Amino acid sequence: MPKNSKVTQREHSSEHVTESVADLLAHEEPVDYKRSILNVTGETWDKQKDGEEELDAENRPAWNSKLQYILAQIGYCVGLGNVWRFPYLCQKNGGGAYLVPYLVLLIIIGLPLFFLELAVGQRIRRGSIGVWNYICPRLGGIGYASCLVCFFVGLYYNVIIGWSIFYFFKSFQYPLPWSECPIVKNGSVAIVETECERSSATTYFWYRETLDISNSISESGGLNWKMTLCLLVAWSLVGLAMIKGIQSSGKVMYFSSLFPYVVLVCFLVRGLLLRGAVDGIMHMFTPKLDKMLDPQVWREAATQVFFALGLGFGGVIAFSSYNKQDNNCHFDATLVSFINFFTSVLATLVVFAVLGFKANIMNEKCVVENAEKILGYLNTNVLSHDLIPPHVNFSHLTAKDYNEMYRVIMTVKEGHFKELGLDACLLEDELNKSVQGTGLAFIAFTEAMTHFPASPFWSVMFFLMLINLGLGSMIGTMSGITTPIIDTFKVRKEVFTVGCCIFAFVVGLIFVQRSGNYFVTMFDDYSATLPLTVVVILENIAVAWIYGTKKFMQELTEMLGFRPYQFYYYTWKYVSPICMAVLMTASIIQLGVSPPGYSAWIREEAAEKFLFYPTWAMAILISLIILASLPLPLVFILRQFHLVSDGSNTLSVTYKKGRMMKDISNLEDNDETRFILSKVPSETPSPMPTHRSYLGPGSNSPMEMSSAPNGRYGSGYLLASTPESEL
Repeated sequence: MPKNSKVTQREHSSEHVTESVADLLAHEEPVDYKRSILNVTGETWDKQKDGEEELDAENRPAWNSKLQYILAQIGYCVGLGNVWRFPYLCQKNGGGAYLVPYLVLLIIIGLPLFFLELAVGQRIRRGSIGVWNYICPRLGGIGYASCLVCFFVGLYYNVIIGWSIFYFFKSFQYPLPWSECPIVKNGSVAIVETECERSSATTYFWYRETLDISNSISESGGLNWKMTLCLLVAWSLVGLAMIKGIQSSGKVMYFSSLFPYVVLVCFLVRGLLLRGAVDGIMHMFTPKLDKMLDPQVWREAATQVFFALGLGFGGVIAFSSYNKQDNNCHFDATLVSFINFFTSVLATLVVFAVLGFKANIMNEKCVVENAEKILGYLNTNVLSHDLIPPHVNFSHLTAKDYNEMYRVIMTVKEGHFKELGLDACLLEDELNKSVQGTGLAFIAFTEAMTHFPASPFWSVMFFLMLINLGLGSMIGTMSGITTPIIDTFKVRKEVFTVGCCIFAFVVGLIFVQRSGNYFVTMFDDYSATLPLTVVVILENIAVAWIYGTKKFMQELTEMLGFRPYQFYYYTWKYVSPICMAVLMTASIIQLGVSPPGYSAWIREEAAEKFLFYPTWAMAILISLIILASLPLPLVFILRQFHLVSDGSNTLSVTYKKGRMMKDISNLEDNDETRFILSKVPSETPSPMPTHRSYLGPGSNSPMEMSSAPNGRYGSGYLLASTPESEL
């Protein structure tokens, strides 16, 4: 030991020892176990590798500003589901009453679990694989499962962006190409396309012009070259945004996260000025309180909360891992969660304002068509002129006048009324037609926009918004793959990102064949729901029950500078696991009760028809669920039976000027042995001490010191200020 060291000075001094061993070590020069004589594992010191690890920890990318980070999280969490899934669920499950269970579940499930993912990512500063390997090596499969689910979701999610790109470029023409049915020539006679005439112009454009869809999943029909090209453009956009990591994707987020809000506000203002918009909004927010007692409503609300925040994908952890350790992630979690909620409400207002306008247009069309039928019956004496109220004017027929005529005719012709084929033409019926997903975006909304003044402008804005919403979510989803893989396997960022996008494009060609839409439905319904639910339950258990809620709360206190509310302690430990277990059980029951099938578009009938998946498709469906869940038991078995090393016997300690750095990412919970490093073999502590070390008056015993609450495994010398990237 150096002569000028504090320990040596104490040996030659007559003063009483009043400092603990940890205090003495704090003043010593840095010592790394691999470079010292005490090398617990017998590893040889690889100077180059060691230097690379330290450099990687010190040079980890960081967000340019807090605003950039918040926009990235908002861009990831606020996606297409906020625009076309939440409004549908709101309409289906009781209107304004649906907001109550959604808000309750957001607070007791969504916010705590979102805060948990932000906190572990920021604390450990690694992607999902590194985070869960650190917290519990045997549950390290969580990170790999998250990567697989991200890959499955990214495959079909980018196809939706491709569809939006196609519609975006088709919007630069007047009139819009889906505003009228195409005319085909049959010899010298021009007739309307039969499939379009039997459905509608927007429906025909979606199924025939865009997808050129086959009649079933079994009929491949070959590649749709237009959609293949759009998919290539979509993956190129994602690759360019991701190629430099957060240095490139962070800048993209300034536009992709903010632009959708500009469009939504513009649509809301324009929508409120449309005739019938108020009818749609009133219909939307009229609460059906009896729905709140329906368990199905709560299950769907929980599922929507779960997916709206992007829990379990790894994107939240990846983004937060680039934060500084003292960042207030509790504020971030609360802010992003409620921005997500209010965005859903804003999108719902926009959707129902536009659908209210569309319902009025369709209702007027219904009145005109049925009025012509009534006139025909009057002219052929099928109906008597006495049945028509005297104030009714057929040249300016209102919906109210038609409803009055309809009721009179139905009363008088009660026995033969069905033969007349008259429709009630009620506005309520039009508003009750539930549409979601692609049906809302590419059929209902596009049809409404054809009636807008300057319709191409609004169409361009709408689909550009969808592209940006999808791109923001795709960047987060891809970060859930690239960040943990690059952190764990040290591959080159640019090469891996480009390779991943190319591979995903090639695999994604299955979605751009003529039957591709059916595969999108399959992946959307089955590839993520159940595996992600299991992943989030295990995340919750790993932190709350294996790592320890008290220990985690203590580390959060040291990291944030304040103690999080006790509310989080109880939600992490009890409420969230129970609620997620109930949701998983309900999801399994739902999968068992609902027959696995899909809605096929039958060309000859110009209508949708529910079909069951064939045997080979069922095999793919089951394989998706098993493959996404497989890493969880596989990694557990391999590490439980020591078939692969989890590094549980590795302990490296370094101390620098009052703080210690410790590589304990895979240390067993019961291994709390303390090592005092030295440069002389004779000074190495005996593994079986024959006497109790004197630590000074009022000091604790070595065993008592080792139970200090701070630190990953209760080691008293690991300070909260230590960056986890150095652990």
